[in-house]
Amino acid sequence: MITISEIKKRIADGSSSARAEIEVALKRAEEASEFHPILAVTRERALKRADEIDTALKAGEDVGPLAGVPFIAKDNMLAFGAPTTAAAKILENFDAPFQAEAIERLEAAGAILIAKANLDAFAHGGSTENSAYGPSKNPHDPERVPGGSSGGSAASVALDIAPFALGTDTGGSIRQPASFCGVVGMKPTFGTVSRYGVVAMASSTDVIGPFAHTAEDAALVLDVMSGRDAKDSTTLPDFFTPEKTEKPLRIGVVKEWMGEGVDADVKARVNETIETLRSLGHTIEEVSVPHVKHALAVYYVVVPAEIASNLARYDGIRYGLRAEADKLENVFTRTREQGFMPENKRRIMIGNYVLSSGYYDAYYRKACQVRTLICQDFERAFGDFDVLVGPVAPTTAFRLGENTDDPLKMYLSDLMTVSANLAGLPSVSVPAGKSNGLPVGLQIIGDCQADGAILPLAQQLQENNS
Repeated sequence: MITISEIKKRIADGSSSARAEIEVALKRAEEASEFHPILAVTRERALKRADEIDTALKAGEDVGPLAGVPFIAKDNMLAFGAPTTAAAKILENFDAPFQAEAIERLEAAGAILIAKANLDAFAHGGSTENSAYGPSKNPHDPERVPGGSSGGSAASVALDIAPFALGTDTGGSIRQPASFCGVVGMKPTFGTVSRYGVVAMASSTDVIGPFAHTAEDAALVLDVMSGRDAKDSTTLPDFFTPEKTEKPLRIGVVKEWMGEGVDADVKARVNETIETLRSLGHTIEEVSVPHVKHALAVYYVVVPAEIASNLARYDGIRYGLRAEADKLENVFTRTREQGFMPENKRRIMIGNYVLSSGYYDAYYRKACQVRTLICQDFERAFGDFDVLVGPVAPTTAFRLGENTDDPLKMYLSDLMTVSANLAGLPSVSVPAGKSNGLPVGLQIIGDCQADGAILPLAQQLQENNS
C-alpha cells in the first residue's frame, strides 16, 4: 500500500527522486495492464516534469506539498500528454487545449499526472463495462467489475500504481468503485472543487474527488484542489479544513439502507464497522430519512434530462468524431449513432422524453419537487446527528457481464449513493472489511460543507480497523 507521505519522505531524505518515483509508477501501470485500469499514459510529459521538480528541489526551491507524487486522472478530465476521450469513440483522438482546474492545482503543488484512467463512456454506468475501449477488472477478482463510472481510477489505487487518483461522482461514481475495490473514495460537497475542464455529465450533481488508500491522503488532495474558481460559478469559497475527531459524535444509521435488498453479508460487515464506531465512544442511533426510497427514481429522471442537454454539443461539427454524410442532418445523426455507446443513447432518450412537451410536469417537475423533500429530510436528520452512515452499495462487486443486459439491475447499485448527490452533501466510502474475499464499503455522509469532519472520522475508523 503506497501512501503520499511515504513517497514524500523518500524524496525528502534523498533515498528516491521524483523521476525514480514516476518511473516506478509507469512500470506498475504497464504491469497492471491485464486489469485494464488505464487508457493512456503521459510518459514523456510526466518524466519531463519529474526532472524539473528534481532540479528545483536540488536548488532548494519550494515545489509544493505534493512534490514528485504521481497521480492518475479519470479520462473525462482535460489534461496534457494524452488524448481526453471520456472512454467514448466520439472523442477518440481529442487533444485537450487546456487542463482541468483540479489537475492544474495539483500540478502547481508538485504532483505529476502519469496516466488517464478508464471509465464508463461519458461516466454513464456503474461498472466500466460501458467503456468504448473495454472494461476494467477488479483487482480483488479479475472476473468482477471494479465499479463505475470511475472504476479505472479506483482500480489504479488498489493496484498501487499511484497513491491517489481522481474521479468524478454524479450519483456514486467515486464511492461505489471505492467500495468495490477496497480503497477510500471521497465525494465532496457540491461546489468544493472546480469542474472547469471536466466533460460534463449532469451539471447539478457532478463533483470531482480523490481516491486514496487512506482518508488522510484523500484530505490532503482535496485540500489542494478545493476553493473558489472564477471559471466555475458553482464553486464555493475555500472552507475545507480537516478537523480532528476529538469529541464523541452523534452518528445516525439510515434505516432505509439497512433493510430489504441489502446483501446479508454486506449488512453484517457494515454493522461490525458501526460497532467499532460505538466502541470509540460515538453515540449510535437509527434514523429515518423517509424520502431516500424515492432517490433512485428522482435521479434517473433529473440526471438523464441534464445529460441530454450536455451531450447535445457532440454533433460532429465542433470537435471529435465526424461521420461522412451527404447532408448536414445526416452528419449529426450518423456521428451520434457511431460515437455514442448504447447506455449514452438510452440516457439521452430518457432525458429528452422527460423534458418533452406533455411529460415535463409529470416527470421532471415532479422529480425536482421530490428532490427538495430529500434535501429537507437530510436537513432534519442533521439537526439531530453529526454524520449519517450506511452501506455504499447493496452488494459487493458483481461479475463482468452479470448486469449488462438488465439496466435496472445495474442502476440499483446506486441505490444508497444518489441521495447525497441530489442533496449536494459530502460523503466518503471507507473500507469496512470483506465478504467472501471482496471488499465492502461503509458510507459516511456529512452535512453541507462538513467535508473536514467526515474524513477524520473515516481516518479514525481506518486506524482502529487496521
